[in-house]
Amino acid sequence: MNAHVAPDRIADDAPSASELDAALRTAAPREVIAAALDLVGRERLAVVSSFGTESAALLKVVADVDPAIPVIFLDTGHLFAETLAYRDTLIERLGLRDVRSIKPDAEALARQDADNDLWFSDPDACCRIRKVEPLARALKPFDAWINGRKRFQGGVRATMSVVEQDGGRLKFNPFANISQDEVASIYAEARLPPHPLVASGFRSVGCMPCTSRTSADEDARAGRWRGRPKTECGIHTVTSS
Repeated sequence: MNAHVAPDRIADDAPSASELDAALRTAAPREVIAAALDLVGRERLAVVSSFGTESAALLKVVADVDPAIPVIFLDTGHLFAETLAYRDTLIERLGLRDVRSIKPDAEALARQDADNDLWFSDPDACCRIRKVEPLARALKPFDAWINGRKRFQGGVRATMSVVEQDGGRLKFNPFANISQDEVASIYAEARLPPHPLVASGFRSVGCMPCTSRTSADEDARAGRWRGRPKTECGIHTVTSS
């Protein structure tokens, strides 16, 4: 199949998520991305990126495969200004041709978060209206999506597969097997700029109200929703439709 021509939908005889996972379990990130592109075509494949502290590594590999693969960026309204600037820097540096900045539904915000403090009273609800629901809307045209989660990040990510079934879509995790050193090597070899907040002690960056600095002896994601049992925003724990 030509990777740049999208089929109407994934063929009935296409391999299942488990079969794809078995075939790609030890594949390099570039091979996983190329396989996803070949399976569904560019028009049916999306990359979801936070443009966070490790995002440039995945986006560099994606750009090397095909810089026109659509990239979905969830602009929650609570992001650091540095993240928005970093998005623009990476778009130019990597030559990404189709980055779509998706905002929450204005009516939902007015109805559920009129005072802009839902992040404090109910962070799960805040993530739902600012990330989960906008992503579900943005993914509707796509049959598969790619993200940058890694097993070394721990938590529920520690045992994830390279390919998963996500509702009616396939989810590809090309960096599942990659190590922290390999991420650093991609940055070094491609001379990728770091996220501007890394130098200030932010090792994982999400929305501003729910992100704090971490010390060297902490897990990189310890600064996300600090002091709460919450560890994920929901886009990887809620099955997409």
